[in-house]
Amino acid sequence: IVRDGRDVAVSLMHHFWRMAKDRGGIFDLSTEELRKRDAYLADPEGFLAGGGSIFTEERLRQMAVRWSRRVSKASLDGSRLFGRHYYQLRYEDLLQNPEKHLAEIFGLLGADTDEATVARCVEQNRFEKLAKRSKGHEDAGSFFRKGVAGDWKGVFTQKDREVYEDVASVALLDMGYTLD
Repeated sequence: IVRDGRDVAVSLMHHFWRMAKDRGGIFDLSTEELRKRDAYLADPEGFLAGGGSIFTEERLRQMAVRWSRRVSKASLDGSRLFGRHYYQLRYEDLLQNPEKHLAEIFGLLGADTDEATVARCVEQNRFEKLAKRSKGHEDAGSFFRKGVAGDWKGVFTQKDREVYEDVASVALLDMGYTLD
């Protein structure tokens, strides 16, 4: 499953914030990253409306490089190593039509593809059930933060877009994403 790298970056930054060393976690954040975290968490809407970026440029470039390398390598190696047994799926497509894609994956694995089995799996793994709240309602402290695709569009600044695309535009396009 491939997810838009820009959404991955937003999600990962929130994960870093939740699991920062100053909160008993494992991630070492710079003073600037901690300042950004605290300002965002105090007033997410105000922070973003004021043009603030949740990223340092260095961190965003690092995330873009890693995403680009990993998805490109996985796609190339998966196809080469597994041929027709390789199934690549965009996360966004899975969200739009989970029944269709799960049935295809189950079929590839030789598992039950009947409608009831697929529907039960979809129901048991809905965001609302796992997060115990509606999609789109952010809980920055939760692993299940927001449950939507395309969140990066409301989070990335123009500079963030330029930085990310400078590094990962080829991989984004290769994976079927647009540069908007």
